[in-house]
Amino acid sequence: MQLAFDAADRLVEIVHARRGAVSAEEAVRVLFALDRAPAELARSLLADVVDGDARLAWLGPRVGLAGDATRETLIEDAEIVVFDLETTGLSARRDRMCEIGAVRVRRLEIADTFETYVNPGTLLPPAIERLTGIRETDLRRAPRPESAVRRFLAFAGDAPLAAHNARFDVGFLDHEVERLSGRRVAAPVLDTVWLARRLLVRRSERFSLPWLAHFFGTATAPCHRALPDALATAEVLIALLGLAQERGARTLADVLELAAPRERRLHAKRPLVAGAPTTPGVYLFRDRNSTVLYVGKARDLRARLRSYFSGSRQRPAVEAALGALHRIEWRELGSELEAELEELRLIRELRPPANARASRPERACYLARRGERWVVTSTPGRLGPLPSKHRARLAARALEGFDDLPAALAAVRARLRRLAGDQRFEDAARQRDRLAALEDAAARIEQLERLRAARLCLLAPAREPGFRRALFVAGGRIAATRTVPDGPAGRLEVDAGLAECARVEPSLSPEDAADLLIVDGFLRRPGPELRIVSLGASEILAA
Repeated sequence: MQLAFDAADRLVEIVHARRGAVSAEEAVRVLFALDRAPAELARSLLADVVDGDARLAWLGPRVGLAGDATRETLIEDAEIVVFDLETTGLSARRDRMCEIGAVRVRRLEIADTFETYVNPGTLLPPAIERLTGIRETDLRRAPRPESAVRRFLAFAGDAPLAAHNARFDVGFLDHEVERLSGRRVAAPVLDTVWLARRLLVRRSERFSLPWLAHFFGTATAPCHRALPDALATAEVLIALLGLAQERGARTLADVLELAAPRERRLHAKRPLVAGAPTTPGVYLFRDRNSTVLYVGKARDLRARLRSYFSGSRQRPAVEAALGALHRIEWRELGSELEAELEELRLIRELRPPANARASRPERACYLARRGERWVVTSTPGRLGPLPSKHRARLAARALEGFDDLPAALAAVRARLRRLAGDQRFEDAARQRDRLAALEDAAARIEQLERLRAARLCLLAPAREPGFRRALFVAGGRIAATRTVPDGPAGRLEVDAGLAECARVEPSLSPEDAADLLIVDGFLRRPGPELRIVSLGASEILAA
């Protein structure tokens, strides 16, 4: 069964990637790695997958997505079946249902009800008798689970289902449906707990059914019996649907989206990564208006993009981007180095809101000497750029009275030891903070000085077979980038890159410094695909 479920997820991804129905032969080729499968064999292999998943349907000889009526059904015209179960325990695998109650909500009004005892085929635990008031004698002549479930499904028809804490009730229902047919419940399920959490934020911190029934003043009080609890849930749902309309929801699909737990909302967006390659590159999250929300880079685009939908939490800005995500765009590149540089360029150009923590050139600051004082300035200079103005100001205070960083570092360290020995702990704490900021600034400045003096060529794979991407570093910047063919034919491109290096003006800009810092990460930890050589035509061509 699990294999079929995984295959169904993959088949949905394939249909999304192809932007339409696919032939049975193509689906079998991708799912089961069968190059030549006759049409009849392909259809028989896919039968259990397609017939067992409500998202998929046969469209003639091809497999496509089943039509979703919820996207067209207005809230005020919707029909929903609210249900509740009483059970002999909490485990859908070990325990059994003993009562089903259901309410049909049509056009925001209660239209019909359904209830039945269910003979669980086992003794009713005394604790359940006390909680529900159901007696053992009530269940002896009740229908067996398979008969009761068939009657309930006939009552529900094709309508979407709703329940309070739906995961519990659907777990028992799915267990019985799987025993009967080997399939899952096909209807979409709306959970009033999650809907209430989304719509009553800051108005209530409690979302139990008794509390919500009290909050909305339902006519029926929940009492651990299936039909009364279903009636109370239906009244709560009608009130929540009104709140959803006030929030701008128009269709039943909008409400299902509001009610979906985070994991389910993310899982529903997994098809957006269908077809993503396993190559390095950058990706852009876009909303419904094609506005770029977030830019990222990856060594393996498919693995990185799928990780966003695995259920793990992201930082708040990225979580917000995932919530508004409508489309993912990716661009393949030849190497992780090029992907990281392209990510930085796109962030500078597009300013995505979820990349707010990324370095911005306008935030760069430098240390400079003005007369007898050290100041923090935005004017590019040798001592910077530094990432934090606050830390730069602490470093400037530590430099007061000194001409250079080494002398200041030695003096501040000595002063800190003296203050600590004299037990002047508050003064020592201030000196400690200034010393830490000065040490960080000195390390960053030393790193940048080394990179600005470097004259290197980094050779990375290109997307095109038989070519390399050559990044020429000179004058404190990436002076040139060339796509170089392997062998002697690459001489022209190499000479052009070297000529640009010879003409380049030295740079102290924050943009070029940020590029150099990315390059430095690969210089310190070069991957096996990267070659680093000096700026000489023969060395570059040999590499």
